[in-house]
Amino acid sequence: MKRVLTVLLLVVCVAVTGCGVGGQESILDKDELVIGVRSDLPSVGFRKSDGTFEGFDVDVARYLADKLGKEVTFLGVLAAQREKVLIDGRADLVVATFTIDQDRKRRVLFAGPYHISYQDILIRPDERIANVRDLEGRRICEVQGSNAAQRVVTERGVKAEVVPFPDYSRCLAALKSEQVDAVTTNDVILAGLAKQDGSGLRLANALFNEQRTGVGLAKGDVAGCEAVNRAITRMYQDGTAQKLLRKWFGESWLQRGIVAVPQFEGCS
Repeated sequence: MKRVLTVLLLVVCVAVTGCGVGGQESILDKDELVIGVRSDLPSVGFRKSDGTFEGFDVDVARYLADKLGKEVTFLGVLAAQREKVLIDGRADLVVATFTIDQDRKRRVLFAGPYHISYQDILIRPDERIANVRDLEGRRICEVQGSNAAQRVVTERGVKAEVVPFPDYSRCLAALKSEQVDAVTTNDVILAGLAKQDGSGLRLANALFNEQRTGVGLAKGDVAGCEAVNRAITRMYQDGTAQKLLRKWFGESWLQRGIVAVPQFEGCS
């Protein structure tokens, strides 16, 4: 009888609260979520002087927490910290320009994607770079924790020199001082950086390598992942996704593609 009761309680726990099996706690078990967001990307995830966060990803994170019925606290992260804060338990979710790829999926779980963008190239106003092939023989900034510049070399076969820098602010300084010829990563990141910098840096509008940006969770939290996917679907269906893209990147940004529920990767 005791064994039957234990099994019944476990079934109720998983069905009603999504609580973790085998000792793992799901995000569904918590009243408050710690969500990792970028602290260094204007218009995407940025820590203001008063310590609060703003940007597209920050608003998406707030929306998801609300739909999950959770309070939220933000944790500022840089590119190289996104996996680590999930693995060591400092963050419950990461909404921080976290591109889904097979290598990362071996270590963390992804919900979504919640946004589809493209890789682009940020250049000086007078630079004649129109597409990824024009990067041949050029110096490209690579921020620690990002694989965007390396993908130009390995996936596109472009013989460019990858120059490492610790963050995007130093990438921009290197670009303006001609230490590098280009910065390449997600177009939303580049758009925010160019807007804040205001010196005339521009996007080449090369639009290559589709970027599927997902929500990171601890490996194994399938119930939490599925709940996040339902919230992302709702975000597109109720018009919030379109509203946030317009708010942070302008009306013209919406003309770059159809704003529709992305095809999910699956919670496994």
